[in-house]
Amino acid sequence: MGLLDRVKASQVPGAPGAPATNGPAPAGAAGDTAHVLRAAPAATATATATRPEPPPTRIAPPPGADPLSPAFTAAKVHVHAKLLEKYADKLVVTDRVGVRDKIQELADEYFRGNQVTMTKSERDRLVESLLDDVLGLGPLQQLVDDPEISEIMINHPKQIYVEKKGTPMLSSVTFEGPKQLMLVIDRIVSTVGRRVDESSPMADARLVDGSRVNVIIPPLALKGPCMTIRKFSREKLKPADLVKFGSATPQMIQFMESCVRGRLNVLVSGGTGSGKTTLLNILSGFIPPEERVITCEDAAELQLQQEHVITLESRPPNVEGKGAIPIRELVKNCLRMRPDRIIVGECRGGEALDMLQAMNTGHDGSMSTLHANNPHECLGRLETLVLMAGADLPSRAIREQMASAVHIIVQQQRLRGGPRKVVSIAEITGIETGDIKYQEIFVFKQIGVNEAGKAIGYHTATGIRPMRLDHLKASGEEVPDEIFNPTPEPPHEKMY
Repeated sequence: MGLLDRVKASQVPGAPGAPATNGPAPAGAAGDTAHVLRAAPAATATATATRPEPPPTRIAPPPGADPLSPAFTAAKVHVHAKLLEKYADKLVVTDRVGVRDKIQELADEYFRGNQVTMTKSERDRLVESLLDDVLGLGPLQQLVDDPEISEIMINHPKQIYVEKKGTPMLSSVTFEGPKQLMLVIDRIVSTVGRRVDESSPMADARLVDGSRVNVIIPPLALKGPCMTIRKFSREKLKPADLVKFGSATPQMIQFMESCVRGRLNVLVSGGTGSGKTTLLNILSGFIPPEERVITCEDAAELQLQQEHVITLESRPPNVEGKGAIPIRELVKNCLRMRPDRIIVGECRGGEALDMLQAMNTGHDGSMSTLHANNPHECLGRLETLVLMAGADLPSRAIREQMASAVHIIVQQQRLRGGPRKVVSIAEITGIETGDIKYQEIFVFKQIGVNEAGKAIGYHTATGIRPMRLDHLKASGEEVPDEIFNPTPEPPHEKMY
């Protein structure tokens, strides 16, 4: 959608020349919009949005005017109309400063010619709100720009939750109605060549900064369009940050680095929102820069720092249901691209079999993530995913392939109160009586919760020397034996 189309799309139907942020839904979603409007009526200029009962924690409204006040809305409608009238063909999406100057000029003209009293902060808020509507993500832009927010959860246009420092809270930010939210959704998914409408009501996408976006709209979402944005820190986390935040110990970092550099195959396991992708990004930083790495993802979100990296992204089917390129095809194609390592962003289906085969055919040091709550469940889920490939393989053959392909499982977990920690580093040791066996090298022992309701405990080695320790040392990795010595339980005040 071009800038001129975007500005025109944001006009209120039936009010010639009177723009607002409520734009029409994308083509093909008109029926959805009608359903949404009945379920969650859009707020008018004089109406007060109906909110659910707020939780104890809440984000204060941003400084400036109430965006739903009549004076603010009237000014916004007028200035937006003038912007469309005078500059629609001259606005450049990449020239944010230039567009802001034009909006400021028109706003000043409006306030000089009308009996409207607004403070400077209110006027600044008006300019920024219009700028976000024209170039950004509308009301969401301030949440996306907030570095303390890690997740944005839009339940419906009038209810937006955010996560700050691991704690969910209700935001004061709202959309004017379903149409404005659909306009923002369409803007996001269209930039990555995807669509969301009645025939395809779910989509994965990403923002320019790599943040992960999931969208689901009516008829699947009964209360209106829903969107979840998982942001990535603008400052890339480093291994030292894991120690700083209590997610791992220096000894665990040293061992994981040796495993990656020593070309062991690693699975990062964890639940939703546990930090699997973040940890995978950190682990990938240990890959030597001269190695050729190819990543395969549904929605590209890995941010490898090496130069010799190829990023591949799957493609959904088009309107006719054709043209889909699943991750399985990407992984197979990787094998023809001379990779040193293959990284699959997340195993969700039959691509698990192709990944195991790649690991077993000379692509040591490959990595992936998988949804599971502990190493035992990780192995069970991996076996299930391999069966989803449709290959007629007996369970024993699958387990033998798993045991030879996967060397290390790093278990990530989001504990009570929000902290994310590496709770286990386990090594696959082989097959015994038909079952895959593993041994935990490092664990996190949770002792209780602190006054703030957050889980506390300490990391310790189990005292078990890894079976592949000699392999790591033969690869040139310096792994001191003493890092595997158990840590005594610290005093309660020193737990984290």
